[in-house]
Amino acid sequence: MRILITGGTGFIGSHLVPFLLEQGHAVTVQSRDPQRARRQYHDKVDALVSIFDVAAGCEPEAVINLAGENLTEGRWSHRRKQAMRDSRIGTTAELNRFFATHSQRPRIFISGSAIGYYGSDDTRAFVETDSAGDDFAATLCRDWEREARQAASFGIRVCLLRTGLVLGRGGGMLAKLLPVFRLGLGGPLGNGRQWMSWVHIDDLIGIIDLCLRDDTLEGPVNGTAPEPVDNNTFTRTLARTLHRPAFFRVPAFMLRLMLGEMADLLLSGQKVLPQKAQQHAYSFRFPHLDGALADLLDASASTHRESIS
Repeated sequence: MRILITGGTGFIGSHLVPFLLEQGHAVTVQSRDPQRARRQYHDKVDALVSIFDVAAGCEPEAVINLAGENLTEGRWSHRRKQAMRDSRIGTTAELNRFFATHSQRPRIFISGSAIGYYGSDDTRAFVETDSAGDDFAATLCRDWEREARQAASFGIRVCLLRTGLVLGRGGGMLAKLLPVFRLGLGGPLGNGRQWMSWVHIDDLIGIIDLCLRDDTLEGPVNGTAPEPVDNNTFTRTLARTLHRPAFFRVPAFMLRLMLGEMADLLLSGQKVLPQKAQQHAYSFRFPHLDGALADLLDASASTHRESIS
């Protein structure tokens, strides 16, 4: 299958592209730096600055949209919020313009979203049929998904991948936490009761693959593991896996002082279940947090030892 990926050099893309290549797919990455993208994947992918540079007759059969400014980098100023919207909604609108101007359209469009769609609520579990919340992250995801759904008007099957907290090697949340926890300085955030709907990167890739292969799967798909945990449990499990203490609770007021509105992402959460993936017979490799962390930290520990030797 010919697959076009936007945001293909980021954290998720850096795991997804090698998987797709191993599966025998022909991959094109849209990137502001095509030469860097080719180097990253050892010249095994095509790379384009603009999706409109796709050659006639080589139109993708699938498009995966992973583009978007990182919500956890820096304070949420008005300018930064606008950049978050532009990088997500603007890129998706550009893809819809691409679909509109080509008669050969993809069969499947997988558009990134996030579990922030559901808003913050620690009292209930969310599945794909639940409504959007009303905070900034929820509104952003809602508008992002609304734009992505427009692709269905071109006869394209649309999957909206609502990604949880992705645990993986070489980036993501673990890359930020490990240095602190390895020093024994980790601890819960705020009261620690907020839900963390996590997913191992291998399972997120597996859910994306399910979306590609299962023609009956469409609409929102939660990219989370079946057993979310609260922040207290996550902290204890990570510290235990690293054989470190985790006594240093970070007060909520301190996070808000340092991060402003963005601190709400860390202090509030949502319990999100992958109902649709399970209904479509996806079998999780890492359904439990302790197994996921053991797998990832065994590999990262080896890398860490090599880097300091």
